[in-house]
Amino acid sequence: MHLAAWEYLAAAAAGGVAGAVNAVAGGGTLVSFSVLVGIGVPPVTANVTNTVGLVPAYLAGSWGQRADLRPQLHRARILAITSLVGGLSGSILLVTIPASVFEAVAPFLILFACALLASEDPLRKRFTRTPERVASGAPGTHSEEDSSPESTPASRWSTLGVVSVFFAAVYGGFFGAGLGIMLMAVLALISAESLIHVNALKQALSFVINLVAAGFFAISGHVLWDLVPAMAVAGVFGGLVGSRLARVIKPVYLRWTVVVAGVIVALVLWATH
Repeated sequence: MHLAAWEYLAAAAAGGVAGAVNAVAGGGTLVSFSVLVGIGVPPVTANVTNTVGLVPAYLAGSWGQRADLRPQLHRARILAITSLVGGLSGSILLVTIPASVFEAVAPFLILFACALLASEDPLRKRFTRTPERVASGAPGTHSEEDSSPESTPASRWSTLGVVSVFFAAVYGGFFGAGLGIMLMAVLALISAESLIHVNALKQALSFVINLVAAGFFAISGHVLWDLVPAMAVAGVFGGLVGSRLARVIKPVYLRWTVVVAGVIVALVLWATH
């Protein structure tokens, strides 16, 4: 596929914006996917290239929160295996179904991602009302009794948690936009950890899902490799910038901008396919 210079720049900009938006509000994958489709990349190729190009950004985000992941490494290892299997299943499903099927469901997937993004604040408020969760998220704020295996929802609902993460991973390997919000919802409902720790686990699992999906896509023949380096470098840079902007920008404004743009893209795809 031949692309003009401005289209390469647009893809790089999309990767940078996706990294920044993910750091500030979430939903950045939806932005970059929409831009790739907008410059003429077929939806399946755009989705696959988007996943491969943004893996370094997910790695950077996960590495930045590694300290908050350490207290829950045992749980993280189990859910990482679940995420690996689910992400691989979703990626295999994507490349085995006819492209016309993905093009038909893509608008609905985008609208679903927009709905997740729009409902993030109500979900977050619901999670912070959980009695066991400490608002500050500071390590060591739970008593030994609260954090014992017998008292945590993660222990009582371990099977439900694994199954829920698996299906979220399948979705992430298949499409990906809105994955972080979906994982945040699942993990916050099954865990008594602080939101800071839950977010760190979400970041790590998102990286695993995207990494295994990208690995499979790399040998699938669907990746538009010309765009990957620019998106990867810009995505990491955007994530670093976004982590600083997160302190001064209200995520709600950026989130609703992404939602509105996503709805418009879904309607355009619906009308043209």
